[in-house]
Amino acid sequence: MIADSSLSLVCKGILISLDQPRIMGILNLTEDSFYAGSRVHEGESYLVERAGAMLAAGADLLDLGACSTRPGASPVDASLESDRIQSGVECILKHIPDALISIDTFRAKVARTGIMAGACMINDIAGGTLDPAMHSTILDLQVPYVLGHLRGNPATMQSLTEYHDVSAEVFETLLSKAIELQNQGAMDIVLDPCFGFAKTREQNFEILANLRHLTRFGFPVMAGISRKSMVYKTLNINPDNALNGTTVMNTVAILQGVKLLRVHDVAEAVQCVQLCQELPSLFPTKQ
Repeated sequence: MIADSSLSLVCKGILISLDQPRIMGILNLTEDSFYAGSRVHEGESYLVERAGAMLAAGADLLDLGACSTRPGASPVDASLESDRIQSGVECILKHIPDALISIDTFRAKVARTGIMAGACMINDIAGGTLDPAMHSTILDLQVPYVLGHLRGNPATMQSLTEYHDVSAEVFETLLSKAIELQNQGAMDIVLDPCFGFAKTREQNFEILANLRHLTRFGFPVMAGISRKSMVYKTLNINPDNALNGTTVMNTVAILQGVKLLRVHDVAEAVQCVQLCQELPSLFPTKQ
């Protein structure tokens, strides 16, 4: 797989080239996200400290969420999610004005609130299926959009894992939505197969092994594998001990042509990218 240096994102007028994989650091304004290390609900100073540390370690973007989407989770009230997002974005930007923030939400209202507060990107695990207003909102806002794949909702998704060919069906769904949005004028669409969302552990590995087929269609692809169950359940450990396995999975994703890594551990992901960049067949322009 040869890197496509023409891919890029424009966030608040800043061109982010995707000639190398970029890192998105995970920050959750919730008390029940599956990995406790991602939670930053304990106050403004802690949020700013964690955001600053991620950026200092090499994160290109911060992905801020305020509603847990772990398997079995029940969504928080939309107004509460919106208030959390507004406060979180304003807090980070007050102390770190240059931070580029993505909003992790499947709700159009929350997406708009985040962008109005100063965020620059929307990360929607549902790809518009949980809020029919999401795609029209993205078209109106004209910001980069991570289009995810999900069946059902976080409370029901793990009962909806029947596929004839999981890779083909997930990729076809993502591509058809992306092309439709692109034809309507959307800018900078990123595809995310959403590991762990309405997929079994075995299906997650099948999708990862086939990602190279998705990365060949001209849309950047994001992988969010960090400390997920496909790592820790396979290794019979818990999320706290899943960093090494995450690095292995991120390496596989990069070798498949992924352009964005959504991670809890920024420094380790940056090192992963740096080492992969030394492979001349993957990144010929670096030589």
